Amino acid sequence: MEQAIQKADTLIEALAWIRNFRDKVTVIKLGGSVLDDRDALRHLLLDILFMESVGMRVVVVHGGGKRISKAMEEAGLAPRFVQGRRYTDAATLEIVEKKLATETCHELADEFEKLGGRAMTLNFESTNVLFGERLKLADAAGEPLDLGFVGNVTSVDRQVIENLCYAGQVPFIPSMCIDSNGQKYNVNADSAATVVAQSLGAEKLVFLSDVPGVLRDRNDPSSILTTLDEPTARRYIAEGIIEAGMIPKVEACLDTLERGVRKIHIIDGRLRHSLLLEIFTTTGVGTQIVRR
Repeated sequence: MEQAIQKADTLIEALAWIRNFRDKVTVIKLGGSVLDDRDALRHLLLDILFMESVGMRVVVVHGGGKRISKAMEEAGLAPRFVQGRRYTDAATLEIVEKKLATETCHELADEFEKLGGRAMTLNFESTNVLFGERLKLADAAGEPLDLGFVGNVTSVDRQVIENLCYAGQVPFIPSMCIDSNGQKYNVNADSAATVVAQSLGAEKLVFLSDVPGVLRDRNDPSSILTTLDEPTARRYIAEGIIEAGMIPKVEACLDTLERGVRKIHIIDGRLRHSLLLEIFTTTGVGTQIVRR
């Protein structure tokens, strides 16, 4: 009986958050090692199904970097990265489209529907919703870098996504875009999710990571910063507390907050039911980043 009461208490704790987020958009960036962990992926999709079932409008933007690298190696191509972006020639772009935009996107939607949800793939085979242009970066000397067919998203077909959400379907969007001439591009999944969240005016943007969140000491998982506001985050970056690869992720989060997304979460997607624990409990399990 005591265990049953505790379960009821947990539901009551979640009630306030459920009422708060009903009819609000949450964008989830899915990728990394979670995609190759069948058990973790299943529980994440169950979490998404729960969120949709209680009235939240969930949009999934996904990557698939490890799968792409594996397919490249099998094809005799060596993955190469320039400033954190995968150099994408024509042969690599073909692999990216096949593994990411087609196979992974359909696999996620199919798994979600097996659990009882309703999914829609928004890729080049159905309805593309991400439009953009070739990404231009410069080296330390200011010279342009050759990234191949790497792009950035400049616009999102918001109406298609919103119509699906209103109809009770969860859109699954691969991180690729197309330009006005029909040229397709490989896009960083974090960047794509950020633009989608901004375009939809999302209540939340959730990054599923391989770490618990933003850490005060990156070698100590218990040093997690559960809440970061904008001034504190900028101070921690200046002081070197937030360092290395977490800096661009946090800076992108701060930029997204400036553009209207209300709250951003960085959580460990490998933790069972991490989405539900972060969104529907008072303490959460990752880092939430807010303006103030």
